[in-house]
Amino acid sequence: MHRLLQLTLDLFDVPAPAKTPVSKPKEPAVRTGRAQDAIENVATAAVLPAGPAESLEQVIARASFRHPRANREAMLQGSHIAYELRRARRRNIGFLVGAEGLAVTAPKWVPLYEIDAAVQSKSAWILRKLHETSERQQRVESARIVWKDGASFPYLGEAVIVVLDPRHAFDEVGAVLNSAADALPGVPRLTLHVGLPHTATQEQIRDAVSAWLMRQATRLFTERLQHFAPLLGVQWRKLALSSAGTRWGTAHSDGTIRLNWRLIHFRLPVIDYVVAHELSHLRVMDHSPRFWDTVRTVVPDYAQLRGQLKDETLPPW
Repeated sequence: MHRLLQLTLDLFDVPAPAKTPVSKPKEPAVRTGRAQDAIENVATAAVLPAGPAESLEQVIARASFRHPRANREAMLQGSHIAYELRRARRRNIGFLVGAEGLAVTAPKWVPLYEIDAAVQSKSAWILRKLHETSERQQRVESARIVWKDGASFPYLGEAVIVVLDPRHAFDEVGAVLNSAADALPGVPRLTLHVGLPHTATQEQIRDAVSAWLMRQATRLFTERLQHFAPLLGVQWRKLALSSAGTRWGTAHSDGTIRLNWRLIHFRLPVIDYVVAHELSHLRVMDHSPRFWDTVRTVVPDYAQLRGQLKDETLPPW
């Protein structure tokens, strides 16, 4: 049986409060994202704004969020929310907060007043997620890399400085990582010497660095799969690199493991957690207690590492 197992850490259903409409249809449940089984990289931990004596509630109360395809509006706890309402053949009202804002998907038979009531009932959750998403977008933008000589990017949890070095072609690899053992405290000790001229464009530098990172990811991920597979008593057959925006990894029932190449930015223990997570799905194809017990056998501190994976902000590429 060859079906794709897309296994999720963070997507879950939140039931809406019970209301009994006149026609007494089944009360729509709330879904907070796509019903896919995959590891999410969207941070869900609340990030408080940097302001001395101002609470999150005060900030949210002044906020206004507008979806670019907004066709309906609501006032939620003093905040103006313009959201996209979609009709679909489904049984539940679904809520999705993303970079564009709030999108609500409702069954065709649910009247507008019930949708409005469901939005109001979830106002605290909606506002919190909108605020967290806005804060995360700001962090992502502030982490954006300007690709030039001297640019810095994370590699296995350490900062690496780009050095354009046109004197060397570096044969097959295009770049070489150097380490300075005598680096001063607080100064990055790793430099990536890229065989490009100083007139290279940002796109050329970015592509050269990402190609080098993908090669390192393939090598390291293969090593970690070979390390954990015997410990878990499973066999993997193929490694594929992914550049998905919302999934760190997926497992296929035929033994194919797909890992996001940008995991190479993280420290090795975080990478090991994702590798062990996906390999564990070759034994347990859900997120039951038995699955987490399986992960724990090889990564005892998986919960802490999972939190680090969720909270980290990586530079956009």
